[in-house]
Amino acid sequence: MADRLAVVIGAGPAGLMAAERLAAAGHRVEVFDAMPSAGRKFLLAGKGGLNLTHSEPFERFVTRYRSAAGWMAPRLQAFGADALRAWAAELGVSTFVGTSGRVFPAEMKAAPLLRAWLHRLRAAGVVFQMRHRWTGWTDDGALAFDGPAGPVTRRPDATLLALGGASWPRLGSDGAWWPWLAARGVGLAPLAPANCGFDVDWSEFLRTRHAGEPLKSVAIAFGGERRPGEFVLTETGVEGSLVYAFSAPLREAIVRDGRAVFELDLLPARPLDWVRRELAHPRGSRSLASHLKSRLNLGGVKTALLWERVPKADQHDVDKLAAAIKALPVPVTAPRPIAEAISSAGGVRLDAVDDRLMLHALPGVFVAGEMLDWEAPTGGYLLTGCFSTGLAAGDGAARWLSR
Repeated sequence: MADRLAVVIGAGPAGLMAAERLAAAGHRVEVFDAMPSAGRKFLLAGKGGLNLTHSEPFERFVTRYRSAAGWMAPRLQAFGADALRAWAAELGVSTFVGTSGRVFPAEMKAAPLLRAWLHRLRAAGVVFQMRHRWTGWTDDGALAFDGPAGPVTRRPDATLLALGGASWPRLGSDGAWWPWLAARGVGLAPLAPANCGFDVDWSEFLRTRHAGEPLKSVAIAFGGERRPGEFVLTETGVEGSLVYAFSAPLREAIVRDGRAVFELDLLPARPLDWVRRELAHPRGSRSLASHLKSRLNLGGVKTALLWERVPKADQHDVDKLAAAIKALPVPVTAPRPIAEAISSAGGVRLDAVDDRLMLHALPGVFVAGEMLDWEAPTGGYLLTGCFSTGLAAGDGAARWLSR
């Protein structure tokens, strides 16, 4: 049965993709969002060059979703990296693969893609109700919103929730939906920061002299995995792409053990034996700092961090210093607050929805995007996950409406 009303709450990538699928199936679609315009967080993601997806083989791609990989696999097979690039091309946005394997729009911006997408959605009959904040359900089961002109209610034939997690609340994803779903018996996992920085108890010297400086050409090892990259030393600890890649296992270790310690390789391109030989080279009257700079090209924030973590008694022991350079222990005590995180973990449990992404506890209510309990690192995996679950939930809602 076509031409039934579907209400989508949340105008991010997941919600917009769901709206597109519902409209294509012939249903009337209204999209509600608390923000003045659609795709606020999507536009922010494109400020540094919109990383849409990743070009790596599917077998590797799907593992980025960790414990949710098996659940995500069929959604990603239905709408993965290649399909996402083809979809962007249909909107007139060409893409390219960067040297890291990441996929970007040719213009490196989110705005042209979003404009074309919104134009196509409006042409398909999708109606947008902006500045309408969802406030849950009324006592008689209607959707309730606070709009510019006052309270608004809707009684749709299907509801699709795509409200995001709880990161960047100023852009709309504030997790306010949690108690409303919990009260209706929906299975939920606690919201937690993902792709986030971590607190480290730095000395006053390191905080005042080196906060904000990047650590480039380094590698982190933790939990049996090792990755090269870079990150930033901050006043409170560490943040940046390399740290984000380890945020899930670090966060889980802190919950389990009270803290986590990763190993930092300050010279990942050099083997331990080479570092030991260079350190053992006679340095004459030169200071140890000068020796490290001339023989290992090690200085600045890297040396400061080395002295922060290596006891003075070990700094002139070649073996111990070499070992520290290749595997410097860095203890992290807590993730940064969820409002600072790029994304969030937790949310609607995957066993709380059926294959159509409809809530078992609330027939006719579907969920997509970051509201669901999956997480992925930056690198295009987050957006691909939002697009793919949005498509799956939109198709699921369309089938429900056509039953």
